[in-house]
Amino acid sequence: MLRTPTRPSRRRRTAHHGARIDVRRTLSVSRRTGGYPLRLRRFVPRARPRDLIVLCDISGSMDPYVRAMLQLLYCAVRAARAEVFTFATRLTRLTPALRRAGPDDALARAGRAAPDWSGGTRIAECLAEFNERFGRRGMAHGAVVVIISDGWDTGAPAALATHMARLSRVAYRVVWVNPRTASPRYRPLVAGMAAALPYCDAVVSAHNLVALDDFTAALSAPRHRR
Repeated sequence: MLRTPTRPSRRRRTAHHGARIDVRRTLSVSRRTGGYPLRLRRFVPRARPRDLIVLCDISGSMDPYVRAMLQLLYCAVRAARAEVFTFATRLTRLTPALRRAGPDDALARAGRAAPDWSGGTRIAECLAEFNERFGRRGMAHGAVVVIISDGWDTGAPAALATHMARLSRVAYRVVWVNPRTASPRYRPLVAGMAAALPYCDAVVSAHNLVALDDFTAALSAPRHRR
């Protein structure tokens, strides 16, 4: 199950050992004792899951993996209310398409919504667009952000590092999913992956059911910059 760490919300709940006194409830209950507050009512903030945002690479180099990853994204939208984007040469928000009732219809709509399917890869440019259009508006603030990509990028590594740094400053946690890391011979020598690595809290493969356990654990773990 996809589960993110919790964060305090504006809502609150009654607690016997809360740090703050619920003045309104205390005064209300004191009417039963002639206005004397014999028992202080306390509260603590309710906890809610942190937002989950997924950016999935649908470029040509990700073709062997992207269909299976979209199945995972469909589940993420339905179960965890995730926001989902795809990117290759442009950024596309897929959340409305993946909210459709049936998985086959949702995935078909997702395919039609992303015109750059199996194209080139401009990770830095797409990440810059996400930061500018969505990240600055608050979507990524305190959220768990998942980037699914093999790290192949046609842009300058320095640009990707710049936009990853911006994202990491507002996100609670950045998890990079790279299916190619499943190989024991894998090394992060691709320029894009090497540039992004310092700003990731975790890098996982999620290439099979066993590896999915590592992925779900990475989502729920506390913030830890590599």
